[in-house]
Amino acid sequence: MPPDGFRDVIATNLTGYFLVAREVTPRMLAASGGRIVNISVSQSTMTRTGFVPYGPSRAGTESLSRIMAADLSGTPVTVNLLLPGGATRTGMVPDEHVAGLRNLLEPEIMGPPIVWLASAEAAEVNDERIVAAEFEQWLNGRRKARSSRTGN
Repeated sequence: MPPDGFRDVIATNLTGYFLVAREVTPRMLAASGGRIVNISVSQSTMTRTGFVPYGPSRAGTESLSRIMAADLSGTPVTVNLLLPGGATRTGMVPDEHVAGLRNLLEPEIMGPPIVWLASAEAAEVNDERIVAAEFEQWLNGRRKARSSRTGN
């Protein structure tokens, strides 16, 4: 991997997240609320052989998101991580490997959790790492726990 290629991936997957958050967070705070949903990947992808610089860039995304969530805790702006939950049909998996993969996820799997995270119901959700492929179970468990706490 040439250094410029490494820098380009870090610039997109890490610095890009920082720059967007730096621009929108003051506006969200001024508007009394907002949601930041950063996209991540599985731990195995972050540490997989041959995934330099992609893996480290996504590990940085996770760290940045956790720090942003902590820094914004107590404000009406939330920061959460969303990952697909498996290899996804995005064009990033080389064609020669796609045939050997079972249960390749469709990109649309990310839609319902992102829409939910932007909803009023998710106003108190901050610093969560949500797996899109397991979103319904995660959400049902959250609703059940909340219901038992409130007695509803």
